[in-house]
Amino acid sequence: MASAATWVITLAVIAGTLLAFWHLRAAEGIRRPPAWAGMAHGLAGAVGLGLLLLALRGPARGAAEGTGSFGRIAAWLFGGALAVGLAVWARRRRGPMLTVLLHTALAVTGWVVLLAWAVLG
Repeated sequence: MASAATWVITLAVIAGTLLAFWHLRAAEGIRRPPAWAGMAHGLAGAVGLGLLLLALRGPARGAAEGTGSFGRIAAWLFGGALAVGLAVWARRRRGPMLTVLLHTALAVTGWVVLLAWAVLG
């Protein structure tokens, strides 16, 4: 289950990266990403978080390597990224860039912690 969560969240991170570059290119006259693309990104992240929460209910992993709590830390970070991402989506056209940066920081930090937990655990 941890492997599935890692793959789904990795896909959400890749989609978020593509959306961010697409959004930044909108300043050059290119249209912004459609709403459905952001919703698909959020849905992938939410599914990945759900899979991670299911994986955390299973047998403990990573205690011998010192990464035992990384799964829970990643889940909290992804939960925060999901909440902030919903705020970004709700304020789609007029949201402050700081909100987007907070969403990105939480998600990328959670992803790195998740990868450490999945690989070392």
